[in-house]
Amino acid sequence: MTAQQRIIPSAEPFFFPAGKTTCLLVHGFTATPKEMRWMGEYLHHEGFTVLGVRLAGHATRPEDLLRVRWEDWLASVEDGWHVLRSAGYGPIVVAGLSLGGALSLLFGARYPVAGVIAIAAPYRLRRHPLFPLLRPLSLVKRYFPKHGPPDLRDPVALRERIAYPVNPVRAVAEVRDLLAVLREELPRVQVPVLLAHSRNDTYVPPENMEHIYAALGTADKTKVWVENSGHIVTRDADRQIVFRAAAAFVRRVTTQKA
Repeated sequence: MTAQQRIIPSAEPFFFPAGKTTCLLVHGFTATPKEMRWMGEYLHHEGFTVLGVRLAGHATRPEDLLRVRWEDWLASVEDGWHVLRSAGYGPIVVAGLSLGGALSLLFGARYPVAGVIAIAAPYRLRRHPLFPLLRPLSLVKRYFPKHGPPDLRDPVALRERIAYPVNPVRAVAEVRDLLAVLREELPRVQVPVLLAHSRNDTYVPPENMEHIYAALGTADKTKVWVENSGHIVTRDADRQIVFRAAAAFVRRVTTQKA
């Protein structure tokens, strides 16, 4: 890692060892592993080993996302998976927030995970006249500004939020391409899935969870709705509801695998 790619302090990946049963946690777009850390600490307290990965191009500087493809993000999850498997950990549940949730679902379609937890995951981006033009647009405009504060209600989480202040245009195009692949592969997800979403999510509208739920190939699928959080549920007021549901889900699906 070069000096220009140093990870932002407190945004590092994390590993909490415990038993064989493991949770692989994946953060969201332009964010950092920190947004999954509270969830990781909770699951570790419940007796599970936890690895929180850093997606390629994240937690350093926005310029690093300009050179990344969506396949690189999936490779970041794959790297975490292979590290855990080579160290003898398993069964493994992969869990993610937002983009991380989409990656977790795609990973679950391709790898023999014990289960998938997808929180505030997008099914598709909101329609925008510029979206079909993102790639040529990225040649003349590198970033979209972010408007307003993060979609968070918890004041501590809002104060401690670490994320890029802009959305790299090229990277938004990669998210769009990833979601197109995900929509094709959701019917191939045959492992148990837990979906969670806030009804007040202003970034990824709640109907995204309904679309994902309907498209999943597995019959073992569960929806958890929360009411008092924004998009970043893992750092917001309802997080304990989701954490408890996640721990119960991990325990159930990994017991089945044992």
